[in-house]
Amino acid sequence: MEIRNIAIIAHVDHGKTTLTDAIMKQTGAAAEGVSMDSNALEHERGITIYSKNTSIEYKGTKINIVDTPGHSDFGSEVERVLRSIDSVLLIVDAQEGPMPQTRFVLKKSLELGLKPIVVLNKIDKPAADPARAEDQVLELFLELGASDEQSDFTTVYAIGREGVAMKKLDDERKDLTPLLDVILEHVEPTSSDVESAKPLKLQTFNLAYDNFLGRLAIARVYEGVAKAGQAVIVKKPDGTSRNAKITKLFTFKGLERVDVPEAVAGDIVIVAGIDDAYIGETITTDAAIEAMPAIAIDEPTITVNFLVNNSPFAGREGKYVTSRQLREYLERELEVNVGLKVDFVSPDAFKVSGRGELHIAILLENMRRAGYEMQVSQPQVIIREEEGQKLEPYEEVTIDTPTEFQGSIIERLGTRAFVLQNLIQHGDTVRLTLEGPTRGLLGYRNQFVVDTKGEGILSTRVIGFKPYAGEIKKRQVGSMISMASGKALGYALWGMQERGVLYIIPATEVYEGMVVGNTSKGEEMVVNPTKGKNQSNVRSSGMDEAINLVPAFTLTIERGLEVMSDDEYLEITPLSVRLRKQGLTESDRAKSKRS
Repeated sequence: MEIRNIAIIAHVDHGKTTLTDAIMKQTGAAAEGVSMDSNALEHERGITIYSKNTSIEYKGTKINIVDTPGHSDFGSEVERVLRSIDSVLLIVDAQEGPMPQTRFVLKKSLELGLKPIVVLNKIDKPAADPARAEDQVLELFLELGASDEQSDFTTVYAIGREGVAMKKLDDERKDLTPLLDVILEHVEPTSSDVESAKPLKLQTFNLAYDNFLGRLAIARVYEGVAKAGQAVIVKKPDGTSRNAKITKLFTFKGLERVDVPEAVAGDIVIVAGIDDAYIGETITTDAAIEAMPAIAIDEPTITVNFLVNNSPFAGREGKYVTSRQLREYLERELEVNVGLKVDFVSPDAFKVSGRGELHIAILLENMRRAGYEMQVSQPQVIIREEEGQKLEPYEEVTIDTPTEFQGSIIERLGTRAFVLQNLIQHGDTVRLTLEGPTRGLLGYRNQFVVDTKGEGILSTRVIGFKPYAGEIKKRQVGSMISMASGKALGYALWGMQERGVLYIIPATEVYEGMVVGNTSKGEEMVVNPTKGKNQSNVRSSGMDEAINLVPAFTLTIERGLEVMSDDEYLEITPLSVRLRKQGLTESDRAKSKRS
């Protein structure tokens, strides 16, 4: 059986998972309602977080499909996958056209010599303009230095939600057969007979973990035949090697992994038995075979300190609260989350570095759902020094917004050291492209939603390290700090809401030093949210005033990471997210300011 390997790449989601699900449904690889985005967080957020493999059979050919994340914070997943496949389906929204992450994934594909197949999805949108989107894709290909052969790409038009694809816009909308036929036509199959006669050579491009089998290596078989029980040599890119044994071998059938005795060249397999397997290593049976080139992994750009929770409410809700338990979780996470870096700086503190706020927030969300309790410091960008010059990560921001909001966005980002690079008008909407330091984006996303009244779309991509941009004043609000412990009362909150925005609702338990809101004037304010109304002996119809509370700005992990200041901790438990000062009492805070 011929084998073809493709990856599906896009910006954020753009319906690529819906399209993949429709392909599996049509070919019988998955039942109705089964989705590639199987993780609970992926369902809730509507984005792909982890790259996943599936396999379908079509016209006697096995097609391995790898669904990749589209968010820039998970870019390390994409880069590894692209090394293991033969072609990519580049999904582009027919209305929005190419976005920043489209540029990132396409650039990597072109550099590896792959010839993408372009799928213009969502052509049924009211404002869809497939012709314009196709022109923009071609411009992007040329801009990224694509060869003549790569620029002569094949375009397929699709509506992923309806499970239909067409080679031409006026073709009959029936099913996804035109797309599958294009894959067979344009993706070169692996010659299994020729390649399988050679000694085994496969390279790990992803990792997984199983409670019974331990660490698993997901790899592409380039040459030879991989067999269960086979003795192998594992080679690092630097040439060093060690001996190991393949205890079990799995391939994919739909979304299920299937135990197989052997796998031929061209297939994507899961290998068990190599406990210390790592990304980019070459597994072979011939000591003379050279290790394959290393697979680059994106550098982290921000760092956060994880600490044992020591607040007055510590241990109430969490099942795992000790530093040893936090360490064990982070060590397990490092097994599969290769974009993450952890430094164990002290027994109670861990320095965790990731690709962005979302990367860290997803890790924290998974930990709290597993029953862990911790507190984290404000995210800080990673500053490097090269040849005596201070460098920091920069990002390109692309914003689609109604024209009326463009002035406030440019002004707001201008104060955060961002420079406008391009402005394109499309009817009532405008696309802004800006460049600036990652520091300037920390804490901006919520402000962006307010500035655009929820109508703007913001996308980013890391463009590398550039000279330090100097001081950036981002925080224009102060903290409202509780001076008492107890239950918050509606009467007290009613008086406090005039000073700023509240993070809590009546009956919320608070403690001294907990941040219960922010002040609009930018100064810190100590308040008593537990204060009740004084009773009097005089009663009349005009004595009581109606208490009307503005809905609270409920803290989530991402909101907390954005609004917290550098002298605060975000306390995260399975049931609550709280903001607190590092020094809980006023005297502690005064001491730390003096020091």
